[in-house]
Amino acid sequence: MIISFLILNKIIYMPLNLSGDQPFENTPSLEAKALRINLNSNIYGTFAEIGAGQEVARHFFRCGGASGTIAKTMSAYDKDFSDAIYGKEDDSRYVTLSRLKKMLEWEMSLLEKRIDRNKNKEKLFFTYANTVSTIDFAKKFKGHGWMGVKFQTKPDEPYSIITTHIRFKENDAKQQQLSLGYMGVNLIYGAFYQNDKPKKILKYLFDHIDNDAIEIDTINFQGPLFKDIDNRVLSLELVKLGMTDAVMFGPDGNNLLPAAELYRKNIIALRGRFRPVTIVNEDMYKQSLSIFQNESENDDDETLVIFEMTLSNLKQTGEIDEKDFMDRARLLCSLGHTVMISNFMEYYRLAEYFSLYTSKKIRLTMGVTNLIEIFNEKYYKDLSGGILEAFGKLFFKNLKIYLYPKIDSDSGNVIDSNNLNVQPRMKELYKFFKYNFKILDILDYDKKGLEVYSEDVLEKIKFEQSGWESMLPEVVSKLIKSKNLFGFKSSN
Repeated sequence: MIISFLILNKIIYMPLNLSGDQPFENTPSLEAKALRINLNSNIYGTFAEIGAGQEVARHFFRCGGASGTIAKTMSAYDKDFSDAIYGKEDDSRYVTLSRLKKMLEWEMSLLEKRIDRNKNKEKLFFTYANTVSTIDFAKKFKGHGWMGVKFQTKPDEPYSIITTHIRFKENDAKQQQLSLGYMGVNLIYGAFYQNDKPKKILKYLFDHIDNDAIEIDTINFQGPLFKDIDNRVLSLELVKLGMTDAVMFGPDGNNLLPAAELYRKNIIALRGRFRPVTIVNEDMYKQSLSIFQNESENDDDETLVIFEMTLSNLKQTGEIDEKDFMDRARLLCSLGHTVMISNFMEYYRLAEYFSLYTSKKIRLTMGVTNLIEIFNEKYYKDLSGGILEAFGKLFFKNLKIYLYPKIDSDSGNVIDSNNLNVQPRMKELYKFFKYNFKILDILDYDKKGLEVYSEDVLEKIKFEQSGWESMLPEVVSKLIKSKNLFGFKSSN
């Protein structure tokens, strides 16, 4: 039902509000999004799409009014033509971030060169680009792609950029193309009309798309509109929203593409809460790297060390404290580490994820307590094969565990792989992996570090006790004091 009012010979229709109505967010249709952009006389730009057709541009043409918005659309589909326009990549690949950036830069430079700013002072320039590979005929590789938009919201404003990597989950090429078109429209619309809410842009990207159709495993926001945005928080958001299983970011704080970083690499992964990162964590890192280098001749360039946190380790009281997460992230980055955030509660799922991208050596570094927990059957009740299935996925041919010892609080003895106690039913299974050299002790450890626990550090910081600084790397201690992290109160 609607109520109409006659005001100055114009009929205005007002929707009725009924008792029991609940607030909800009205999602514009794809046509409405494209049309709004087309009807804005100032928004003006180009589309460059490689692979999967001109799916994004198609929506803007079909809704009408495109002549005032679209300067050019193109698809340099042939590789030789693409290389002639954008230059050849060092690795001869086309579906890469490097190719996407070149496309955005080149198309924007042409737009600025060919459109006189003096005659178009109010124009808001943009360029959208994607480079995409859809599912192959054998349906073995489902396809992936990069898409991005470079744009401005004021004529004299420097450009802002949003880039994202997607992975298709659908098994039909035509459906993948449709989903790509939807997400492209959502991205452009979000860039212009939702740029004040980057977190929500992530949700808006899936407007009119099934959540299981596409995976977004990395996204980066750059430029003046996003100067206060930390891409590491957005990484966390991707995992929280279930858009991907894992994200990575480097020491510089920028998001990394896991598939590219893990591809054909030897991997050493350290799981923990890192709240905060202690001298024990650093010793585990150094000793693990040393053992791995001594195992065989390994090229350092082909080895990636990852500090990994699961969502369960980031939660305090059911919700994730973003500030707390950022504190941990900053400290790890200050030490030059690469960080992964995942939703993998169990170690076997983490190992399974790594094996998707590399067939080389994988090493998991953990403490005695964590290893004992791995041999607890309660974590594998949802698997038809139980713990045996989980261990089949965990201990495949190229995976080993580096075990860091602990001190028994009662006896004061050092516990390692030789004297730890697992559940009686698991003893023979444990012996199998132990005697087959799947579990290796870290022998050259820092004995002083065995007395250090992150909980004790936090307690000392909270109650303003002394002595916690020596439990942490020097860089970390200084950052905690200078940034007042984890409840530290400066005396000044």
